[in-house]
Amino acid sequence: MRQRVIRVAVVAVLVALALLATPLALGIQTSFFADERDELERLSLAAAVHVSPQFVAGDRVELPAHERGTDVGVYDLSGRLRDGSGPRKADATTRLARGGAVTRGRGDHQIVVAVPVATGEQVIGVARASTGTLHVWHRVVLAWLGLAGTALVALITAVVVARRQARTLTAPLEVLSAKAGAVAEGDLTARAEGSAIAEIDQVARTQNTMVERLARWLEHERHFASNASHQLRTSLAGLQLGLEAAAADPDTDLRAAVGEALEQVRHLQRTVDEVLRLARTTPRDGVPTTTRPTAEVVEGVERRWHGTFAAEGRRLDFGVEPGGESLWIPDRTAEQVLDVLLDNALRHGHGAVGVTVREMGGVAAVDVSDEGSLTLDRRTVFERGATTARGGSGIGLALAREIAETAGGRLTLARSEPTAFTLLLPVTEPRQAATGP
Repeated sequence: MRQRVIRVAVVAVLVALALLATPLALGIQTSFFADERDELERLSLAAAVHVSPQFVAGDRVELPAHERGTDVGVYDLSGRLRDGSGPRKADATTRLARGGAVTRGRGDHQIVVAVPVATGEQVIGVARASTGTLHVWHRVVLAWLGLAGTALVALITAVVVARRQARTLTAPLEVLSAKAGAVAEGDLTARAEGSAIAEIDQVARTQNTMVERLARWLEHERHFASNASHQLRTSLAGLQLGLEAAAADPDTDLRAAVGEALEQVRHLQRTVDEVLRLARTTPRDGVPTTTRPTAEVVEGVERRWHGTFAAEGRRLDFGVEPGGESLWIPDRTAEQVLDVLLDNALRHGHGAVGVTVREMGGVAAVDVSDEGSLTLDRRTVFERGATTARGGSGIGLALAREIAETAGGRLTLARSEPTAFTLLLPVTEPRQAATGP
């Protein structure tokens, strides 16, 4: 591109020089020949002034000084050269001057000017001055060479300026291209830098915005598999354990077992929907998150987790403070976050686990606590990949915070010892609630 910019600039300068130099060169030629004719006319007039009335009687004429190569002479009415230099017989231009008017002409590679010499009102002779056109052309060519030199200097200056401007224009584009190449190679941290050119800066900002959005989408894509496996693991494990228990016990009420399995499947479907929703940067416009009363949400979570904690010999307590049972909250968001927090308490916590729902300043607050202590740094507890000494994927709490934030909520660590997390969720009016599938 740099060479293209230089070529365009040079061609533009050449066209401008051609459009300017051609009429200027013609003007120089015309001006030089006109000046030469004016000079010859001045010499002719000066010669005519020196002609006395006795010229007719044969007096000689003292002609004015003139440059070498210029002929100045005085002719009588018969066309004979009386004094000075020039052709012996008057040429056509000289003969025309006998009519009483100054005449100009060219002939035999010469410029000729003839001025009538008069006494009173009678023409008694003609003063003639002439010079060779070669002399004038020599001056014209020298002027043209000067003009060509000036044009060459202008062209060289234009090339230098064009190279500098091309470097100024293309350097940011080359850097921008390098950054785009780095992004194409997989470096999503590459960002285009600003320059002194507003248009290129706009392109750089657009590219940076595109890369940032692409990085976010790719991050969501990379996290989707781990998020899905983390959220589906518990639901599938509960479904499998329930079915295995029903199959192993011949006295099991198959209708009840099938009902529990269907409930687990429905929860699994809601989990898949929530994970898919989280895979998008924001929920789609016009697709609201379903809401239900907190009492119903807590009841469903309790049914799913009570047996699991009981099998581990741990107590799981659910409670709803007065005023909290009628709050309508995003049910899928609450279920997914509570699943993460309860799974985290089961794997990494100790003692009894408590879940309390309360109303707090127009939002629903859900507290999940156990009797253990947090070993992670409070600043990294929600970072993806942070794990405790007992291991784990380091996904759960980070995923829970993401799920809460996509629904307009917030998940925070209330205290480290004993461990307690607080989930804040927006509240909607019952008439605005939508029933989930």
